[in-house]
Amino acid sequence: MLLNLAQWLQGLYPELGYLRVFQYLTFRGVMAALTALLIGLAAGPAVIRHLTALKIGQPIRGYAMESHLVKSGTPTMGGVLILISITSATLLWADWSNRFIWIVLAVTLGFGAIGWVDDWRKVVNKDPEGMRSREKYFWQSLIGVLAALYLVFSISEISNARVLELFFNWVRSGFDVNLPPKAGLLLPFIKEISYPLGVLGFVVLTYLVIVGSSNAVNLTDGLDGLAIMPVVMVGSALGVFAYVTGSVVFSRYLFLPHIPGAGELLIFCSAIAGAGLAFLWFNTHPAQVFMGDVGALALGAALGTVAVIVRQEIVLAIMGGVFVAEAVSVMLQVMYFKYTRRKYGAGRRLFMMAPLHHHFEKRGWKETQVVVRFWIITMLLCLLGLSTLKLR
Repeated sequence: MLLNLAQWLQGLYPELGYLRVFQYLTFRGVMAALTALLIGLAAGPAVIRHLTALKIGQPIRGYAMESHLVKSGTPTMGGVLILISITSATLLWADWSNRFIWIVLAVTLGFGAIGWVDDWRKVVNKDPEGMRSREKYFWQSLIGVLAALYLVFSISEISNARVLELFFNWVRSGFDVNLPPKAGLLLPFIKEISYPLGVLGFVVLTYLVIVGSSNAVNLTDGLDGLAIMPVVMVGSALGVFAYVTGSVVFSRYLFLPHIPGAGELLIFCSAIAGAGLAFLWFNTHPAQVFMGDVGALALGAALGTVAVIVRQEIVLAIMGGVFVAEAVSVMLQVMYFKYTRRKYGAGRRLFMMAPLHHHFEKRGWKETQVVVRFWIITMLLCLLGLSTLKLR
């Protein structure tokens, strides 16, 4: 909004040359992060008081860690604070004509709405399980597929008009359209090599990335500050990829596909970083508020969507290795338990407890040890992911 306002004022008053600073992505990125941070810090106490007054406290499952029982009643649904900060900062500093900004916001708020319903059922109906899995996955899948169908053509073209034209061409051709190489699966550490996916392959991959990232972050959100800091680091790193991918000069120099308009996602990623740091102020141990599914599902989907746009799905899996490990630990635990129950008549556990962070707690690590060590791992993985910019 402020960019459009500055351009309008500069058109009326050419002498206001200093307003050209709003055209710089780096300036608006820094300001978006600062704006989201200040909004989060300022609104945080009021949001926490409001959630407490509504008695929106976190229910603790009966099979949870004993050390977590003291957290029962801590206000949850604090992800609302994150979404307010991200949305406000993005709308203030982003270019409203950019198509990628709107699709990322739509996916983020859509998954946030799913999380809101899930959390609301937990705290109002006093049901620790919340929304049932089938219902949750249905709505996640619906948003994920719709986003994938839009992105497969949006990445290939430079305007919404051309997106619609390509979509109709795809339908008229019997669902057979050749996509440009930049819509393929980009392999990190390898120069100018991408695997062609086709429309169906792109849609399936995008769906898996968005929905998978959303649930992986949600599974990670089990300790004070555990999920939000890796989200900040991964989101910031994706902002760098967005800036490079959106630049003709940098993308050509670094052998990355040029996605016109993708650079504007730096504003969104900066807002994630600022909002995440503001939330961490209140979520650090002992937490005053939890983000709940409304925050975790939304943030995971946001990271997945940005990664798809900048063509860094594999790099997202590298940088978000903690999220991947948490999700995989749950899947392995369930599969191993079912397998041993069929074979031996009694289920056995591969980990002492899943997700993975609870396994380390069971082994004697303190909560803060698990959190900080997972932060350190994420930092190293983000540096590894960023190294793919040059190591090709």
